[in-house]
Amino acid sequence: MTETVRQPGAAPGATPGPTSGPTPGPAPGGRFTAPQATALYVGAVLGTGVITLPALAADAAGPASLVAWAALVLLSVPLASAFAALGARHPDAGGVSTYARLAFGERAAAVVGWCFYLAVPPGAAAAALFGGAYAAEALGGGDATALGTAAALMAAVTAANAAGLRVTGRIQLALGGLLVTLLVVAVALSLPHARLDNLQPFAPHGWAAVGPAATMLVWSFAGWEAITHLAAELRRPARDLPRATGAAVVIVGVLYLSVAFAVIAVLGASAADTEAPLGELMAAGLGGDARHLAAVAAVLLTFGTMNAYYAAAAKLGAALGRDGAAPAWLARGSTVGEVPRRSLALVSGLALLALGAVTAADIGVRPLVLLTTGSFVTVYAVGVAAALRLLPRRSKGHAAACVALVAIAALLAMSGVYLLWPLAVSGAALLYLGLRKGSRSGVSTMGR
Repeated sequence: MTETVRQPGAAPGATPGPTSGPTPGPAPGGRFTAPQATALYVGAVLGTGVITLPALAADAAGPASLVAWAALVLLSVPLASAFAALGARHPDAGGVSTYARLAFGERAAAVVGWCFYLAVPPGAAAAALFGGAYAAEALGGGDATALGTAAALMAAVTAANAAGLRVTGRIQLALGGLLVTLLVVAVALSLPHARLDNLQPFAPHGWAAVGPAATMLVWSFAGWEAITHLAAELRRPARDLPRATGAAVVIVGVLYLSVAFAVIAVLGASAADTEAPLGELMAAGLGGDARHLAAVAAVLLTFGTMNAYYAAAAKLGAALGRDGAAPAWLARGSTVGEVPRRSLALVSGLALLALGAVTAADIGVRPLVLLTTGSFVTVYAVGVAAALRLLPRRSKGHAAACVALVAIAALLAMSGVYLLWPLAVSGAALLYLGLRKGSRSGVSTMGR
């Protein structure tokens, strides 16, 4: 049975045509609970951004970077709400790719699916190296320790996801509580050392610097779409997904703003010079040995982020194979409860290749961060546009999508040259579809 939707450009009263691929159902009856989904959501968004970007943003805009943090927290509300409404209404492993297909057709689905899928490996390499940098600072060993830690993180995340989503969810639930506790402790112990003088001058590089800082900080807020790929695994998506989303937005927003404020108010001008701001905060409150605790927190945060994204990307790859937007051998594992091991293996392999390339070229992780955020902004743009078409008008989800679309347009404008990567990926996706259709047409002609 297929769902019918009005095709793009069709008149309102026209007879709708069938969509290709499976129809996302309203109640797939998975095994994830709302607390587990909240933990995965928090892990997807609250990760390496909180251990690195407060310092990078402070370097770009000074204390005025707090304005960029606040703006992105506010943007998270309508953005997460729109994706939650879509996930609750159309729970499917394809996530944003499925919404694009229902709203705009097969080509849009392939483009957004490929953009998300191929953003995860370079993003995972950058994230793993962020966590590795903390380990190297605490343990010594320099680049060798950082690289070894990064590779170990990738192996551990792959193993956790290969064991199945039930194991992944339990691990994420435990990590979520531990990580929130560590961040709260770091901020609480360091705030007595805060000085309001460190907030002056508030905009040392001018107010125009807030824009570039906000573009960089998109990395910290990428993840609001990730949980949609796991919506079908929830016991009651229509009830549990909005609850998980609301809880995640509050937790992430409070923690990000608290850590960002503490980094600037406690560390002052030195915040821009450190690669491990969370370690410096803990050292301010507990002494120098706290850097080891910060390294543990950084590695766990990195694991949580990578865990959520590997799970989402693996499911998405299987869905793309199922729907014909990627090779069919990826399709195994797309149904509820199955482990998409082939797709997981591909994601893991590409991430390792990205890690090796970054290490060999010695180019640093900043370009990878901006390339990845360019891809996610593109995914957000297509996803929000799909929400405007699929969600009922005058609903809360539709209103949230309207607000989010305006903000996403501004982020696209600020992404600049880093949109070339999602543009290239989009071209590759469309080329694959063209070749696939040409091959099918040739086979059909020969059979006549």
